[in-house]
Amino acid sequence: MPSLPLPLRFRRRGRARLLSAAGVIVAAGALLAATSLASTAQASTQLPVNYDFLAGATATALAPTTPPPGANNFSCKPTAAHPYPVVLVNGTFANMDDNWQAAAPLLANNGYCVYAFNFGGTSATSPIQGTGDIAASAAELATFVNTVLTATGAAKVDLVGHSQGGLMPRYYLNFLGGASKVNDFVALAPSNYGTTLDGLTELASLLGASSAINGTLSEVCEACVQQEEGSAFLATLNATPTVPGVQYTVIESVDDEVVTPYTNAFLPAAANVTNITVQHQCILDASDHLEIAADPIALADMLNALDPASPVHVPCLVVEPVTGPVGPVPNL
Repeated sequence: MPSLPLPLRFRRRGRARLLSAAGVIVAAGALLAATSLASTAQASTQLPVNYDFLAGATATALAPTTPPPGANNFSCKPTAAHPYPVVLVNGTFANMDDNWQAAAPLLANNGYCVYAFNFGGTSATSPIQGTGDIAASAAELATFVNTVLTATGAAKVDLVGHSQGGLMPRYYLNFLGGASKVNDFVALAPSNYGTTLDGLTELASLLGASSAINGTLSEVCEACVQQEEGSAFLATLNATPTVPGVQYTVIESVDDEVVTPYTNAFLPAAANVTNITVQHQCILDASDHLEIAADPIALADMLNALDPASPVHVPCLVVEPVTGPVGPVPNL
């Protein structure tokens, strides 16, 4: 084929480049449109997050076998961004539904596979859970983690616990082989070094009534006795505060009225330990032992502990005990 004159060749090449550029622009526009539609669809399916602990717990306390919003979708597959499913571990007297009306949907909205379960109750259907022997509850956690790993195909899980739920998994990590199956452990107001219950246990000891009181209490809540400051259970557990290979984050409020003193929540300083006091970030935060499980400031810390490579902004706003934030909460 004879060569085209140079001006014509340049015109045709220019036209081809123009058409190619136009194609790129159209494709880019289509991609942006699709992304916009996907974002809109995602936004429209965002689960409501109840930052009012009392309201959430009151509405759901009598449905203990109902998973909290966003939890227990066993067809969920972890993504490259969030390769570890999150297992939520509730506190004493709570259940999986009433404890996690904020954290479960927030984690699901942020792309995590989320799971919750009941343990340590007199029955699986009791609204009051977490009262049984902590070692036995840790064995229940071990079984549930294995179920989650099998369903998701993940190599490990992340754990998020509240109160006893921030303590009990340490037994699993220390004594039941959990260290090889857990990546991060985030604990909200955990009873790591026990509680004096605002000095009541000390008063009982001074009055010589500890044995009688604990003997009666252990019949209805063995976990309560085990979480008293100075208990034999805690002495055994805290001989090994942390295990290698697991990252620990403790998030606590100075206004905790259950774990007293509040500093008993914190773990000893170590390379794999981060202790956070929410008021050091925001003096307006007055969350107590219950509300910290729904506190947007504490939950922002939770998200950042689970995914430090993509941190969210930690807000500062007025948070009241039990009932939560005053005014709107920014998106996390």
